Amino acid sequence: MASRPIRWYLRAQLGILLLPAGLCLFGEAISRRLLQTLGNDGGPWFWYGTLSLICINAGVGLMIESGLLRGYPGRSAPSTPRD
Repeated sequence: MASRPIRWYLRAQLGILLLPAGLCLFGEAISRRLLQTLGNDGGPWFWYGTLSLICINAGVGLMIESGLLRGYPGRSAPSTPRD
């Protein structure tokens, strides 16, 4: 049972790290494409863009799958006393 919280935590953190990494790669792809449009050698913008989409989708998917916004699965919210 001890590996379950660790596995959940690693998945959630990996999702949090993949999303901004994908956004950074997307910005790099845009800047390389812009350089190529202006006539300079921009480099392989297509592969940067493809890798960015993979990272963005994987990051969002991992965050949703892990239920990051709800907390660790199986923990119930503290109940409020009723008057």
